[in-house]
Amino acid sequence: MKTCLAFPLIAGCLALASCATPETRLRNGLHNAGLSQAMSACMAERMVDRLSLVQLRRLSALGSLKDKRITDLSLDQFLHKVRALKDPEILTVSTSSAALCALR
Repeated sequence: MKTCLAFPLIAGCLALASCATPETRLRNGLHNAGLSQAMSACMAERMVDRLSLVQLRRLSALGSLKDKRITDLSLDQFLHKVRALKDPEILTVSTSSAALCALR
């Protein structure tokens, strides 16, 4: 009987842990790209609620940003790379998140 009660609890914990993974990955990716920890956390929190998992994966696949720090890129260069994904929603969410988080 105890095993039957424990299974839903374990399944629920695993489900919650898997929900946090995309935000954590995005936050770490933004931080590794050169954003501050606070800016990365703020943007990841907003973006993970507004983009699908597929869009988040596409955004994280900007391989050309892995070797450069965002601070070394102009805003125009960064937006050009995001625009190259050809997903207007990713572009809109990325730019609005950056703007709103910068004002905090």
